[in-house]
Amino acid sequence: MLSWTDRIAQGLFSVLFPSDCRVCGEPLLNLSRLPVCLECLAQMEPIRGNICSICGERTLSSYAECDEDGLRRCPVCRRIERPFERAVAYGSYDEGLRELVHLLKYSRVRPAARVLGRMLAEAIATIESSFGHAPVLVIPVPLYKGKLRQRGFNQAELIARAAAKVFPKPERLELASGFLLRTRDTRSQIGLTSHQRRENMRGAFAVASTAKVIGREVLLVDDVYTTGTTASECARVLSKAGAAKVWVATVARTLKLASKQLGFNVSEFRSFEVEDNDAPAELETMKP
Repeated sequence: MLSWTDRIAQGLFSVLFPSDCRVCGEPLLNLSRLPVCLECLAQMEPIRGNICSICGERTLSSYAECDEDGLRRCPVCRRIERPFERAVAYGSYDEGLRELVHLLKYSRVRPAARVLGRMLAEAIATIESSFGHAPVLVIPVPLYKGKLRQRGFNQAELIARAAAKVFPKPERLELASGFLLRTRDTRSQIGLTSHQRRENMRGAFAVASTAKVIGREVLLVDDVYTTGTTASECARVLSKAGAAKVWVATVARTLKLASKQLGFNVSEFRSFEVEDNDAPAELETMKP
């Protein structure tokens, strides 16, 4: 229960610094550099239920059992070999979490990076036991130089730095920004088929110095995993440069097969069962 002094302070704050939560629209009563209320932040929960151990996609009950190696695989990961070991994400890319990512990425509200970084750290913790003895290189997905100048920062790098600060075992992570370069700009992935997405990303990344990557485990970090095209191309380039293993961690992930409430749509599942088809990627709604 708030004291009378706290209530007066909150009242003065709301009068002198009027602002609404950017997620729910309710008035903010606490002084904060992040325009999101505590209630909305509390609703940004981790992904629950059965998910693919390799790509992080939701799995149907028929694929819920683990394989002999203890990992659960979705239909796509049973048919193709991903260029990364595993991809993990904190939450589903919708509702409040989507808005929080947008606050950082498009509204340039940098304090959002601290909250997103804590979420990323939780995702990384789920695979940390699988890392080798040496620290892993944490490499943010880079922006093209023109986009970096326009935005003023790389959101993946801000989130990665914030995660490293709060990770329980900081000695396990070695931030390596600048190791991976974006050599050309890429057009929006909206409406592209899987083949077109791969062609759009092909040749867009390069390793600055292979000597720093050879034999090292790499943790590729980004804000959102949508179709996995960007993460796969980055992982392919890093592996070709000599990386021993590539892991992927993002704050959020688009869940194609189910809603956050675990309701399944079988017809939708079948349309995504084979990732290499030519169905347009309607779910990829943001630029990489």
